[in-house]
Amino acid sequence: MSKGPVQSIDELGEFGLIDHLTRDIKKYQDSTLKGVGDDAAVIDFGETCQVVTTDLLIEGIHFDLMYTPLTHLGYKSVVVNISDVFSMNAVPRQVTVSVAISGKFSVEAMEQFYEGVNMACKQYGVDLVGGDTSSSVTGFMVSVTALGTAKKDDIVYRDGAELNNLVCVTGDLGAAYMGLQVLEREKRVFEEDSTIQPDLEDYAYVVGRFLKPEMPFETLAKLREYGIRATSMIDISDGLSSELLHICRSSDCGVVIYQDKIPIAKEVVAAAGEFQIEPLIPVLNGGEDYEMLFTVPLSEHDKVVNIPNVSIIGNITGHKGTAIMMTNEGNAIALQAQGWQAYDGEQ
Repeated sequence: MSKGPVQSIDELGEFGLIDHLTRDIKKYQDSTLKGVGDDAAVIDFGETCQVVTTDLLIEGIHFDLMYTPLTHLGYKSVVVNISDVFSMNAVPRQVTVSVAISGKFSVEAMEQFYEGVNMACKQYGVDLVGGDTSSSVTGFMVSVTALGTAKKDDIVYRDGAELNNLVCVTGDLGAAYMGLQVLEREKRVFEEDSTIQPDLEDYAYVVGRFLKPEMPFETLAKLREYGIRATSMIDISDGLSSELLHICRSSDCGVVIYQDKIPIAKEVVAAAGEFQIEPLIPVLNGGEDYEMLFTVPLSEHDKVVNIPNVSIIGNITGHKGTAIMMTNEGNAIALQAQGWQAYDGEQ
């Protein structure tokens, strides 16, 4: 055993740790088409492939029950997992949900959580087929595994972006981050004076995007209807900058996006102004929007512009591994992966 200095996980960060721990993984099954390195694993079953993904949500790290209703938590736990299935251009079919709970939770509380799980399953036509329960010394932990299916030729990976491809996003970005800022502010106010109740009416959009995200499945269906197949795709869970760099690294390419093309809701601009935050900060680095970032051939331009809720924000370049944003003033800014990191020592 090495007697050298012990390396802190903080030094690597979440993605660095994943790369470090999985660098020597070998595949032993021919049916494993894709393992670590994309939004989901892909298992070959002939003409149809199984898509598998899993996420772990931990109280105090991923959610705060002081302002997260358990019904919303159940709903979100399912949605953030099937988002990875959608990002592979697959259809989610089943989920398993495992929970670890402490003694502070009642049966009624868990019924609320599973009410949210069942609501999400109904919304997206997904079956809850199993899971596990365990005790926890403190807090609440949720682990969800999502299963989906797709034809082998329909699956979209991160590594398919090609030179001059259009870079597109669904919906608008930054709302979830601003919703979190609002909730955290109201939490601090309540902790200082419990007689003051939060008034969230003016922040319904951004708070809703954080607590109860939805998948742009209708938009993805429109892509199929128009006969458009993305060359690469990823869900925006860690911020636009991080996801762009994931595609750049996987596809061995570069990307340039344009500030004036990035979709930002007026509610995000208003909330950001109130917090004295540049609106681009939540857009580029906030995360948890669960919109789709994807690339398509330049030849599909005329089709893409006619699809509601899709914005063309840039194009793929040959500058490998670099993501650049052209500002409204004409300045080129290098984007960095500054989104949420599970092992950031400053968290």
